Amino acid sequence: MATGRGGVGPGIILPVPDGGNFPVPVLDPRRGTYHRLRPPALTGIGFPRPRKLPALAKLPLIHATFLIPDTFNFPFQISILLDRLHRRQRLIFFIYLATMTEFFNYTTCRQLLQMFLAIIFFHISEYILAIAIHGRSNVSCRSLLISKNYLLAMICSLLEYFLEVYFFSGLKEQYWWISDFGLVMVVIGEIIRKTAILTAGQAFTHLIKTYHDEEHHKLVTHGVYRFVRHPGYCGFFIWSIGTQIMLCNPISTIAFAIIVWNFFAKRIPYEEYFLRQFFGSEYDEYASQVPSGIPFVE
Repeated sequence: MATGRGGVGPGIILPVPDGGNFPVPVLDPRRGTYHRLRPPALTGIGFPRPRKLPALAKLPLIHATFLIPDTFNFPFQISILLDRLHRRQRLIFFIYLATMTEFFNYTTCRQLLQMFLAIIFFHISEYILAIAIHGRSNVSCRSLLISKNYLLAMICSLLEYFLEVYFFSGLKEQYWWISDFGLVMVVIGEIIRKTAILTAGQAFTHLIKTYHDEEHHKLVTHGVYRFVRHPGYCGFFIWSIGTQIMLCNPISTIAFAIIVWNFFAKRIPYEEYFLRQFFGSEYDEYASQVPSGIPFVE
């Protein structure tokens, strides 16, 4: 501790590089005001007369600990700063510090980046393929496949992820191979679904057709459809569960599996009701030989 210039009072000693000319942001712990210093060729400096910066003066006092560039490697005495913080500011400080150190380590950043890239690629590619196959005039924003329930599910999965990172941070790093397995599932699910879309062409739609368009709506039984009747659903089922395994979210993994399975368990019989009306015995024979692609759904 040292007495700052101009009778300001106690200040924090910050060693600086000799001859440095970098404007270093520091603060007066008593007044909570920020200063910009151009350090002279000294081994340490005190605080000068306060010069308030309007853009920074309204920030909480704790942010000053992160305004000092890491390249200078200043030994900042956090314990001195905490002594001058109010109880509420201390709580904010520890939350902020936990966020910086736990939420954004290498494993967290990698898993979240993979998650967001998987989501962005899935929805944008769905929309682009729909436009390429059906034409811009026949495609709406519903082809992005984003609904309120879907957004709620993703928000809940991220909430679980951050809570588990905070309380069980070691689990995400310890079981990294589970996260990699989830990434493989995401890639496989994407490949299966996109292959199904490209194979079916104009016969593939995001909305169930309740009328028969003989020109474009044909029964597709070749390619990936030789192995499963609904490869698009199969791909999404694998993809959605894979996103949660990739985040190592045990609760969301089970929840996504149940919810998505229940959705397709209702959708497939409804869709096949119309397919049997359109193609008759031809579809009955096809359905009897090829599985649906969703476990326990015939």
